[in-house]
Amino acid sequence: MNIRLRIEEIEKNNLSEYAMLSQNSKGRMNYEKPCDIRTDFQRDRDRIIHSKSFRRLKHKTQVFIAPEGDHFRTRLTHTLEVAQIGRTLARAIRLNEDLVEAIALGHDLGHTPFGHTGERVLNELNPRGFKHNKQSLRVVDFLEHKDDKKGLNLTYEVRDGIKNHSGGEKSQTLEGQVVKYADRIAYINHDIDDAIRAGVIKKEDLPIECIEILGTTHGERINNMILDIINSSIGKSTIMMSEEVGKATSVLRNFMFENVYLNKDAKSEETKAEYIIEQLYTYYLKNNKALPEEHLKNYEDMDCEIEDIICDYIAGTTDRYVVNLFNNIFIPKPWQKY
Repeated sequence: MNIRLRIEEIEKNNLSEYAMLSQNSKGRMNYEKPCDIRTDFQRDRDRIIHSKSFRRLKHKTQVFIAPEGDHFRTRLTHTLEVAQIGRTLARAIRLNEDLVEAIALGHDLGHTPFGHTGERVLNELNPRGFKHNKQSLRVVDFLEHKDDKKGLNLTYEVRDGIKNHSGGEKSQTLEGQVVKYADRIAYINHDIDDAIRAGVIKKEDLPIECIEILGTTHGERINNMILDIINSSIGKSTIMMSEEVGKATSVLRNFMFENVYLNKDAKSEETKAEYIIEQLYTYYLKNNKALPEEHLKNYEDMDCEIEDIICDYIAGTTDRYVVNLFNNIFIPKPWQKY
């Protein structure tokens, strides 16, 4: 028996009536013959994992720029935590776990070096703006290559979940909505963990009204948030938190913005990061041909604004790569003739 068909039958018989079945996908922009082994969402997951953009996440900032400590999160470990939380939620609510995993693994592919600092700078510089969720979609649709063809040609549902994991829009699938919650649960809690490790805040600083509801430890808070979403969403046509836990989560998130994300000590290197991004953007705006030939090939026979081409390049780099790039362009090299 065709293994994919067997998996699709299992989905049909076991998943919630509100789940997105693989066989009901709206499909890909360009038709491909179905795989005999994997469902369409499983294929999407695999394409994301094997992409260069996914591998580069290991050297992109989560909160602390280019952290030296081995235990601080990077954008890659954040992505893995989102996928783990999302899969736990999907399994409990009887949603499509493969779709959740694919969206989670691809949701931050478009993130810039230096995290949200880089995103903010490019958003200010580019006349059309820059948002990492839309850039993630641009990565999978255009910048990544599969079999020498532009784009990974992912399914509609995975693309929808990636685009709508951030911002005010809501994903059309419950699986996409799950990833949006999983992303928030992951970053709030692991950023607390990293901030305490870095000495930016102390455990005792966390708002007592949140701790009493969500829990005193890292594991308790994650577990209670997950349980609340399961109990609030199971058997329903939307994903939600209860009013009490939702409010406590929002207060905790606001605390993190005030005390960590905007903290002058935690962000002491941010001005330098902003300067690097600004200078590189301005340099390439004046020297278009200095962009790598391999990158420019993506835009052959295309009408694409130079600002977007530059943003694509800078956003695709890692923290350490962009620092080396800045040094190579702007820092004089010593004369070495003997």
